[in-house]
Amino acid sequence: MLKKDLRNSPASRLLRTAAFLVATGGFVAVPALLAPGFAAAETTLRIGMTAADIPRTLGQPDQGFEGNRFTGLTMYDALLLWDLSSATKPSVLVPGLATEWKVDDQDKTKWIFKLRPGVTFHDGSPFNADAVVWNVDKVLNKEAPQFDASQVGVTASRMPTLRSAKKIDDLTVELTTAEPDSFLPYNLTNLFMASPAHWQKLYETAEGADAKAKAAAAWTIFARSASGTGPWKMAAFVPRERLELVKNAAYWDKDRIPKTDRMVLLPMPEANARTAALLAGQVDWIEAPAPDALPQLKSRGFKIEANEQPHVWPWQFSRIEGSPWNDIRVRKAANLCIDREGMKEGLLGGLMAPATGTVEPGHPWRGNPTFQIKYDVKEGQKLMKEAGFGPDKKLKVTTQTSASGSGQMLPLPMNEYLQQALAECYFDVKLDVIEWNTLFTNWRKGAKDPSANGSNAVNITYAAMDPFFAMVRFLQSGMAPPVSNNWGYINNPKFDELVKKARNSFDPAARDAALAELHAASVDDAAFLWVAHDVGPRALSPKIKGFVQPKSWFVDFSPVSISE
Repeated sequence: MLKKDLRNSPASRLLRTAAFLVATGGFVAVPALLAPGFAAAETTLRIGMTAADIPRTLGQPDQGFEGNRFTGLTMYDALLLWDLSSATKPSVLVPGLATEWKVDDQDKTKWIFKLRPGVTFHDGSPFNADAVVWNVDKVLNKEAPQFDASQVGVTASRMPTLRSAKKIDDLTVELTTAEPDSFLPYNLTNLFMASPAHWQKLYETAEGADAKAKAAAAWTIFARSASGTGPWKMAAFVPRERLELVKNAAYWDKDRIPKTDRMVLLPMPEANARTAALLAGQVDWIEAPAPDALPQLKSRGFKIEANEQPHVWPWQFSRIEGSPWNDIRVRKAANLCIDREGMKEGLLGGLMAPATGTVEPGHPWRGNPTFQIKYDVKEGQKLMKEAGFGPDKKLKVTTQTSASGSGQMLPLPMNEYLQQALAECYFDVKLDVIEWNTLFTNWRKGAKDPSANGSNAVNITYAAMDPFFAMVRFLQSGMAPPVSNNWGYINNPKFDELVKKARNSFDPAARDAALAELHAASVDDAAFLWVAHDVGPRALSPKIKGFVQPKSWFVDFSPVSISE
């Protein structure tokens, strides 16, 4: 058993510092903006994010899904949205800027989307079919004036089969895919609609040696004066320091007009700093509080919100030539040598759910894997000895991870825990720790790229809300870089066959059955080191009302109110 040795590791000691500092009157530096009483004339919600910088604000966020949560779904809308209104039911797709959609009965590569009438961007210009075409072209059409290569990486990899958009009439658009793809509606939740009219005005006055330089300059200015259709509007933006949003009183969905006047988003990548800022009253809400501070937070009246999410904390293995993870015995051994319950209770204060796959029993995509992921050190050691390793011959492996970041939970202490656990099964684990956004960028480049620094595994959490995000982008050989997130270059013909079967199944029941086969096959192949499911822990001031913690990586800030 992995004991609580890691409570005395450097990373864990750092996490405990926050509670001690506040309890003893210590000081943690936070910008003066956060002092209580700021913007007293209006209700203001101040949130400490795990990101080290403000996610990009120009329409397609970076920083993973933390970016989508804070600068995507706030200022912008997509054609389809996630229903985030329930804490007990899984989030499902609902109409957004599209009111209905349907694949063509004769040609399954064509989809028709009916658009919502009467919607305007924050600058007052209308949302219509021309705007949809313009936003598709900004990331897919290199000949379009508004094409922005900087937005492609975080967008195209999330909708890899989409090829073009065509206006039918002002409120109807046709989207075309490279092949029949039943996952397209899910993919489109990641394409946010920015204002073409606002961008065009900026482009006309932008400076640049040529059209490409002018376009890049226009996008830079756009990021400082964003215009979407979302429930929140940009009010002030200071990179690496803060983003201030104000409610959009004219939002098209009257039920989702924000109940708070202003929301201030602040990068706070260290758990101890976030926790201290909350205890000191400098923020009202923090993501991922330090687990060691939970008793104190609760005793002081703060609310701890958590809900198991379709979100996985894994190691993703390299499968390129020479990788130590190419031996299935080694992959299975790693999965058997982790005491996930010990990590949950001894390290994370109960704020995780042990993972035995991408989805758990009872889920329609679970299937019936024959390999059972559990804590069994003896069986793990046996497999490693069969693979040629033992106490006197350790297997060296390197995992690239981050010090903080979107959905990464507490990556350093968690990876230190894995380091100790895997040592019992004859692994010698080295951690390559880099900044979160750099890690996320490296993820799209793959294990063969120099940015991997020789790592043969990568620790990046992933959302499992839809088939593409949960499995396809990792398991299909055609999703290897630069197409999508098959970082390790998995190339398994069985996986490819099942992906094609699921992608071509437009009947939900048939699609679920194919996905269940795919998931079971991935578990039997020990395709990942599955460790935890995130529960999205956040600590809230007792002044906050109306928040719903959904079974999703995303949240809806609109119903949240705060008393002054």
